[in-house]
Amino acid sequence: MFKDITLGQYFPVDSPVHRLDPRTKIILLIMYIVMVFIVKDLWVFALVIGFMLFMTAMSRVPLSYVIKAIKPMKWLLPIMFLLNLFMVRTGTELFSWKFITITTGGVRQALFIVLRLVALVSGASLLTLTTTPVSLTEGLERLLSPLKIVRFPVHELAMMMTIALRFIPTLLEEADKIMKAQLARGADLENGNIFKRAKAMLPILIPLFVNSFRRADELALAMESRCYHGGEGRTRLRVLKFSRGDLAALLIMAAMLTAVILLQRFLPFDHQIAAFVKGLLGVGK
Repeated sequence: MFKDITLGQYFPVDSPVHRLDPRTKIILLIMYIVMVFIVKDLWVFALVIGFMLFMTAMSRVPLSYVIKAIKPMKWLLPIMFLLNLFMVRTGTELFSWKFITITTGGVRQALFIVLRLVALVSGASLLTLTTTPVSLTEGLERLLSPLKIVRFPVHELAMMMTIALRFIPTLLEEADKIMKAQLARGADLENGNIFKRAKAMLPILIPLFVNSFRRADELALAMESRCYHGGEGRTRLRVLKFSRGDLAALLIMAAMLTAVILLQRFLPFDHQIAAFVKGLLGVGK
């Protein structure tokens, strides 16, 4: 159940993406998210998906790891698709039966919602798969360092993020062990209605919360014993430096973002979407 969750996991391999500065990868992810949200044409979105696959190939991370990150959304994606398909009633009517109405606007919105969710989860998982939690935290802290002027707790925020990312795989593994132990004792976690299944999860959630608090207490004691008192006066083992590869990656992403903006400005495809959907449904024949 929990083996398909890749959030917080790091895939150790030598690749151009792994060698990038963590600050560069965070900026690239922000630009990628902006690009995903500004896309308004399905054909341009295909270009974005192709770029995502290219980055996955460059990172040498197996595509199966990225797909695993999408698997937990296997119920959310169909629900979001159907909700937008039936609730959005803009554009040309394609099908109508009693209270069910399907329009070109509904089809378009449903497709975009699903594609955006898949693209966002894939991009975020690729960031965590190619960057260690410590490096990711250092990059985030360096990017947010100007906020120290207004006394924003940048170091504390970065530390909390590191701990959260570090313990996600640990807690998932522990939850899996507790679940297997309960199944070995005869617990029924899969049969019955939703209320019975939720009640059956209590023997799993209670030990998991107890173990989480125990681990948090042990971690606090370990940090105090090492004289940790926040970020004041701390030095760094590794100093982050930008390289030519970082500059090249930023230029490629900037060129991709510019291309997406220009394609949408000068090549509007919305009318082709309606014609394509009508052709599939046989409307107007």
